[in-house]
Amino acid sequence: MLEDWIFHAFLPVLSYASLVVAALTLHAHPPSSLFVIAAAALLLLFIGIHNAWDTVTFITVEQSRERAESGVGN
Repeated sequence: MLEDWIFHAFLPVLSYASLVVAALTLHAHPPSSLFVIAAAALLLLFIGIHNAWDTVTFITVEQSRERAESGVGN
């Protein structure tokens, strides 16, 4: 449950907030801002991969459980 809150709420908000801060400071500090933008993009990529993996795993486990309960495939 905590993992869901971290990957579906906290980390995306953190990533988008860092993008806003980097955009606001881009003119004053271009190199640092670009590194923050790259890090935020990577974080969003990893969040997406994790959430997709989590969804596929959940669906697979639930389908296996439903088949075992209904006796299908025995």
